[in-house]
Amino acid sequence: MSLQHPFFDKMPITQLNSSTFDEALKNNVDKIVGIFFWGHSCPNCDVAKNILADEVETVKSLDFDWFHVNVYENFELSTRYGLHGIPTFLFFYQGKKLGKISPFPTMDAFMEALHKLQKSTFFANS
Repeated sequence: MSLQHPFFDKMPITQLNSSTFDEALKNNVDKIVGIFFWGHSCPNCDVAKNILADEVETVKSLDFDWFHVNVYENFELSTRYGLHGIPTFLFFYQGKKLGKISPFPTMDAFMEALHKLQKSTFFANS
């Protein structure tokens, strides 16, 4: 499936699938990992991608490692993480799940949640 959306061109985000997912978590332990679960022809996913494409620099400023998974092509991961809707964002640190955001809220609420996550992870590791 083609990634024909400006978000994927603007954002440094790596596509994962069922066979690369665990390895990516294992290899990315120094930063918070954000994983965007989405699907093609998903209107709510397109809304999230449009908002995020307009705010790429804001999202990049968090210095997370970002990945994405097309759930329609990777049902196993949807089931594994009990996803009941998309878009869904899961966050991990040192391989441990920290939290989930679903559905996509406003950009302000999304960033507020990510800043809280970043602070709590920083203080837990200080």
